[in-house]
Amino acid sequence: MARWDAILSLPVQNPPTLEFSSDDLVWSKVEGWHDKLDRVALIPFARVDDFVRGESSNKDCPTRFHVEARRRRPPSTVYKPKVDGILEYILYWCSFGPDDHRKGGIVRPSRSTYVPKKKNAGRPNTKRGCTCHFIVKRLIAEPSVALIIYNDDKHVDKKGLPCHGPQDKKAAGTRAMFAPYISEDLRLRVLSLLYVGVSVETIMQRHNESVERQGGPSNRDDLLTHRYVRRQERSIRRSTYELDADDAVSINMWVENHLNLVFFYQDYTDSDPFTLGIQTEWQLQQMIKFGNRGLLASDSRFGTKKLKYTIQSLLVFNSDKKAIPVAWIIAPRFSWLDSHRWMRALYNRVQTKDPTFKLAGFIIDDPSYDVLTIRDVFKCSVLLSIWRARHLWHKNIMKECLDTKMQVEISSQLGHIVDKICRLQGTVSLFEDFMEDFIDENFFMDYFKSTWYPRIGTWTTAIKTLPLATLETCAAMELYHNQLKIRLLNEKNIGVYERADWLVDKLGTKVHSYFWLDEYSDKDEFARYWKNEWASGLTSWRKALNIPDCDVAMEDGCAKVTDQLEQDRFYVVWNPGSMFGICSCSWAQGGNLCEHILKVISVCRKKRSIQPSISLFQYQQALYDMLHCPPFDSLIRDHAISLAVSVQKQLNVLLDKGSGQSVVDPNEKQTVDNINQEISMAVLACPDQELVGDLSNINDDLPSHDVDGCEDGSEARGSIMGDTVDKVVDPTNNRIGSSIESTEEDILPADMDVDPSSICISPPGLYSVDEAVSSDVYRENKERALNTIGNEISTSKNDALSVDKSEFLDKGGKDCAMDVDPIAADITSPRTDILSGVQPTVISQMKDADTHLNRSSPSISMTVQPQVISEPQVLDMVANPSNIEEDMNMG
Repeated sequence: MARWDAILSLPVQNPPTLEFSSDDLVWSKVEGWHDKLDRVALIPFARVDDFVRGESSNKDCPTRFHVEARRRRPPSTVYKPKVDGILEYILYWCSFGPDDHRKGGIVRPSRSTYVPKKKNAGRPNTKRGCTCHFIVKRLIAEPSVALIIYNDDKHVDKKGLPCHGPQDKKAAGTRAMFAPYISEDLRLRVLSLLYVGVSVETIMQRHNESVERQGGPSNRDDLLTHRYVRRQERSIRRSTYELDADDAVSINMWVENHLNLVFFYQDYTDSDPFTLGIQTEWQLQQMIKFGNRGLLASDSRFGTKKLKYTIQSLLVFNSDKKAIPVAWIIAPRFSWLDSHRWMRALYNRVQTKDPTFKLAGFIIDDPSYDVLTIRDVFKCSVLLSIWRARHLWHKNIMKECLDTKMQVEISSQLGHIVDKICRLQGTVSLFEDFMEDFIDENFFMDYFKSTWYPRIGTWTTAIKTLPLATLETCAAMELYHNQLKIRLLNEKNIGVYERADWLVDKLGTKVHSYFWLDEYSDKDEFARYWKNEWASGLTSWRKALNIPDCDVAMEDGCAKVTDQLEQDRFYVVWNPGSMFGICSCSWAQGGNLCEHILKVISVCRKKRSIQPSISLFQYQQALYDMLHCPPFDSLIRDHAISLAVSVQKQLNVLLDKGSGQSVVDPNEKQTVDNINQEISMAVLACPDQELVGDLSNINDDLPSHDVDGCEDGSEARGSIMGDTVDKVVDPTNNRIGSSIESTEEDILPADMDVDPSSICISPPGLYSVDEAVSSDVYRENKERALNTIGNEISTSKNDALSVDKSEFLDKGGKDCAMDVDPIAADITSPRTDILSGVQPTVISQMKDADTHLNRSSPSISMTVQPQVISEPQVLDMVANPSNIEEDMNMG
């Protein structure tokens, strides 16, 4: 086989780690120059930097590779598509070579002007004649692939002896013992501290103290010099955002100088507006770390009044459930809906770094967002967060209405309207009645009619069709929005807000530094130098967890919450138990969701004085639809059974290890019995006899487990669906992901809410319902129709799914207590509570099932004409509970 045929036939290797080295690749040997066999491998060209960083982190011989030579073919050059044609050639060499500045070393003729320093052994630019180097070629035949040719992979000199690293005896006590430069993490730390205003002397003082505490230098970062930090500070001080008087030209120059920070750029054209997507390497790593099998949220409307261009932030949530920005999209106000191209560019960039990346859900804060684009690109469920609407309503209520009583009435009415619409009990007409009831409040009504009424129909539709994000997510997004406002809009010269080059420069430098320091573990060492922009702290949700229940007192229709710092001070919360409550604290007066409102909601749920959360209602509705609409397709049925078996096995492993101990309400046994009874009724009504047999066999084969921590000490034994409902996919359980992940780490972020159709990540080889719908798994069966034979539909008056809420607390206890609804979430009347006038139907082909269901209460029977229902319609009935009314009235 010819040399190039052998090279192009090699597989493209893409290790699923953030950085990788030559040890992670499989190398092939092909004939090279001078009768020498070269070690070659193919990787994606976009991951060349990851390979270089991985090679520099060699444990046996840490170093750093620099570009020794580069040749690049200009894009405008006309060339023939040769097999061995090269678009780009890069020679990477170990920074301890190729010259040798040691005594008696060889220096290339082109470097003959070099003047040796008096003490060059420990200086960063010391050359010790290392011969380790490799070549990267970007071929014309495969522009997206990089060919790596490793000629010399040993860190030795011309004599074959180690010239740096732990194996070199002469390198002891010098920088050559570790690496020629500091690590990327320390470089970001120094730059971030300098950007936020910490002086060079302070940085060096804290660094030297930490080195002394550990007993002296032990790695390359311990050799940080005052000269390096001073040079970085001088570079920052002399830099300027205004690269050109013309803002558009300045932006183009910034993009050319920061290509590694830009994942999408579209300049103004006749058809497309200006769009710029910014993402640093650290942000990309955070997106993969916390976004994989997690949630990605969008804060889409920042700076609409002050900035020249609006900023759309993409956020992930860390272990403390704080929002971290992982990308910024800058675009004009009229073009932010045009998101398909930058979404695809961002997704491709993440996939290049980690091919296994997959979102569990995408949270939007505006109903006019392109939901279809999100589902097409990210292949995930879409959730809606109403924090922005709630924030603006509350802010303008406090501003325009001076009477406290009227503020409480308006806020309470808005809360009832949103709650009814979410529970499918209201329409947009409720807002029209609201405007008539409070027509005397001229100022607020003028704002509401002009700003919100034109788009209230879009909001109503979105609230009905999309699952809502939890209050914890809303609190995290609200805190990020306020942090960005403090850290970005703090310029004395407000004229810079009209320049886009200032915006991109500050986002990539100062603002990025603040959020990087939020994740820095030792940031408290610089607490005395904090300014207002450093303000971070916990989210309102996390602060509410620290408030004991005894500090909340209910009096005269309102709640009083004791201040945690001054015990003789308290805050009054009106409309207790509602997200639209009003608090007397300063944070809530600005329209924000404070910890006092969230704590009162938690206490009210424990006392069972309010309805269950909207998230729990939406989950129960989806479960109700699934139980009473058994799948007709065998593939869906087999998937459901295998998924149930997999979940049960993972639960068994967790319980056997003792990590599944939970504190359960005394009502758990009744809860399990109610669920098992409902499942049995649904199974009896199932037209698929094989499915009934499979479920029965699974229930017989799988053992039930004791649940420790029950107050009465009784055993809580349940079927597969009982365990699944109570322990795995209950959105009120704060440990959604812990039961599913088993041996994996953080498949879903704990304490966060997801779409009920995506809360279970399918085992390998299986598709969840959401995946089946979004990826069109059943597209090939699209033309095949399922004929529903006319059958008798029996509904019992008492046939309802009654699910008592069980409160599960992990070892952390209070971390999940906020998201639990101890009130029994009984769906006593599906006609009024769930389907708003539509009776639940159970399709049956068995006479005994109808007889069994009619033993306890009389039933209403009706005949349905034969219908033709396609598989996508069946899937839509399961995935979209809000359409159940239309689907069940097709006859």
